[in-house]
Amino acid sequence: MNQSLRPAWYTVIVLMIAYVSSFIDRQILSLLVAPIKRDMQLTDTEVSLLMGLSFALFYTLLGLPIGRWADRANRRNIIIAGIAVWSLMTALCGVVKNYGQFFLARVGVGVGEATLSPAAFSMLADYFPREKLSTAISIYSAGVYIGSGIAVLIGAWLVSIGGDARTVTLPLVGEVFTWQVVFFYIGLPGLLIALLMLTVREPARKGMLKAADGRVQALSLVEAVGIIRQKQTAFMSVTLGYTFMAMVAYASSAWTPTFFVRTFGWKIGEAGAVYGLTVTIFSTAGIILGGRYADKLTRRGVTDGRLRIGLYSAGIVALSAFFPVVSSPTIAAALLPIPCFFVAFPYGASSAAIQDIMPNQARALASAVYLFFINIIGLGFGPTAVALLTDYLFHDEAAVRYSLAMVMLIGAMLALGCYSWGLGPYRRAVASMKHEIAVV
Repeated sequence: MNQSLRPAWYTVIVLMIAYVSSFIDRQILSLLVAPIKRDMQLTDTEVSLLMGLSFALFYTLLGLPIGRWADRANRRNIIIAGIAVWSLMTALCGVVKNYGQFFLARVGVGVGEATLSPAAFSMLADYFPREKLSTAISIYSAGVYIGSGIAVLIGAWLVSIGGDARTVTLPLVGEVFTWQVVFFYIGLPGLLIALLMLTVREPARKGMLKAADGRVQALSLVEAVGIIRQKQTAFMSVTLGYTFMAMVAYASSAWTPTFFVRTFGWKIGEAGAVYGLTVTIFSTAGIILGGRYADKLTRRGVTDGRLRIGLYSAGIVALSAFFPVVSSPTIAAALLPIPCFFVAFPYGASSAAIQDIMPNQARALASAVYLFFINIIGLGFGPTAVALLTDYLFHDEAAVRYSLAMVMLIGAMLALGCYSWGLGPYRRAVASMKHEIAVV
C-alpha cells in the first residue's frame, strides 16, 4: 500500500462502516413486510411508502442544502452529526404506535442519512488521484450491499427467534410488537460509529476553480448551479443512467424476499438468508470489481470508461430480468447472482464520474443532485412501482413476480439509453475540466 495513501484508505474503511450502518437501518423493512402489514393492518402500497417515499423525500430534499453546506464547511463533522441523527431515529421506530409516527420516524432516518454520501464523495475526491477514485468510491459504496445483505440476515435471525409472540415488554419502553425490537438492535450501535468518525481527518481541498488572478473562487449558489448546468448533458446522462439502475436495485431489495415467500412458499427466514447472502457476496464483488475496472480503463486513457461500465452492466441486467418468472425456486435462486452483481457494477464508476467533471467548490452539491435523482426515482419509485403493479394492475399478491420482472427490465433499458446518450458529452466535459481548474 502506498504509504501516503494510508490515511485515505483508512477514511474509506470508516466511511464504508458508516454506509453499512445506514443501509442496515434503511433496508431492514424489506424483511419485515409481513409482520408490519399484519400488526398495523397496512397494504403493500402503504408498506412500500415506509420503505421508499418516507425516507427518500426528505433524504433527497435536504441532501441539496447539505451538499451545498459540505462544499463550504467541515465535511467530517457534518457526517458525524448525521450518523447520530439516523441512528437515534432508527431506534425510535422501535417505539412507534401508529402508521403516522412510523412514517415520521422514517423521515428522520432520511434526514440523518442525507449528510453522508455528498460529503463522503467530496472527501474521497480530495484524498485520491483520479486513477484510483472509482476503486475508493466503490469500496465505500460497497456499504450499500454489505448493509442490505446484513440487514436481511440480521432481520431473518431476529424474526426467527421471536417465536409466536406478537408483542414483547421492554424496560423503560413498555409493550411493543416483536418486530420493533429489531430497530433497537440496529439503531443504537450507530452512535459508536459516530465516535469512530472522530478519528478521520478532514482532507485539504483539491481541484479548486480559480479566478483570473489565481485566487480560489468562492462560488455562490447560483454560480455552482450554473457550472452543473453548463455540463448538464454529461451530468444528466450519468445521473439518469445510474438512477434507473438504482430503481432496479431498490425494487429488487424491497421485494425479492417477499417474491420467494409468495411464489414458492418459502419461510421468511429462508428467503432472507438466500437473498442476504447473495447480495452480500455478489453485489459487493460487483461494485468493487466495477470500480477497479473503471480505474483500469482510466489509466489506459479511455476517457469515457466510467460510463462504459454502466452501459455494459445495464445490458446484462436487462437480459437477466426474467429470473422472477421461472417456474423453479432453485433456478430463480441460481440466476439471482447475475442481476445482483451487475446492478452494482457501475455505482462507484458513476459516482466518480460526477467528481471528474466538477470543480471542488461544486462537487458535493453536484453529488447531492445526483443522489436526489437516484433516491426520488430509484428509491422513492422503485419499490412502489412493484407494489402499484401488484395492487392495481394484477390485483393479486402472488403476481409480485411479474411486477418485479417488469420493473427490472424497464429500468435496465432506460439506463442503457442514458449511458449511451452521454458518452460524447462526458468525454468533452472531462477534457474541459483540465483547462478550468488548477490541481493543488
